[in-house]
Amino acid sequence: MKTKLSVISILWTALLMLQQSGYSQTAQKEPTLTIAGHAGEAPLLEVNGKLYIEVQTLARLTQGTLSFKADQTILTLPPADANVQPSTPPGEPGFSKAFAQLGIEEMSVIREWRSAVVTAVQNNTPVSEDWLSAQHRLAEKGLGLASAAASTEDDRNAAPLLSGEFNNMQKLSDLYLSVRKQAAYISPDTFGGSPLEQQILNCARDFVAMTQNHAFQDQPGCR
Repeated sequence: MKTKLSVISILWTALLMLQQSGYSQTAQKEPTLTIAGHAGEAPLLEVNGKLYIEVQTLARLTQGTLSFKADQTILTLPPADANVQPSTPPGEPGFSKAFAQLGIEEMSVIREWRSAVVTAVQNNTPVSEDWLSAQHRLAEKGLGLASAAASTEDDRNAAPLLSGEFNNMQKLSDLYLSVRKQAAYISPDTFGGSPLEQQILNCARDFVAMTQNHAFQDQPGCR
């Protein structure tokens, strides 16, 4: 009798594990949107059984432009014949136009983030933790958009460079906050020209140059 109960217990445990495994695999699949005739894809947010997409992401996928008037948001689409073929079809070498543009924009956001920290140290004018957190979220959002736009092999190879730059900038920002909490004054030499700051600057410069050359090259400074 005990043997029979043990077998039943083992089978029941195995069934639960299979169900949990199946649920975990299903939960990891996120819906995405692809528009025919346009390069790239974007994540969708599912709420109460309905799918939503950020309007900025939709504008990027359709190569449209956004404008704002009072409480209205206007999406203007390009002429139909302007988007017959994507700028860099998937599978072809080189960077897609969408990824290159979003990658450069991400580097600009990180550059502004870095400049605020360095300027605060040089002028002894503290930057609030709330502002740094907001800059972190803005850069994190840009990183997500650029990663979602990766559609060619070069795009996908370069995406980790953006992640490395974001992570290094977060280290610099966290270091600033740590020092600021411990001292009322920070020497201007603490951050200006430091190895980490130089690495961030070099990564941004090399990434932009790489996209202008239209071919992926590994950038150790972004790691």
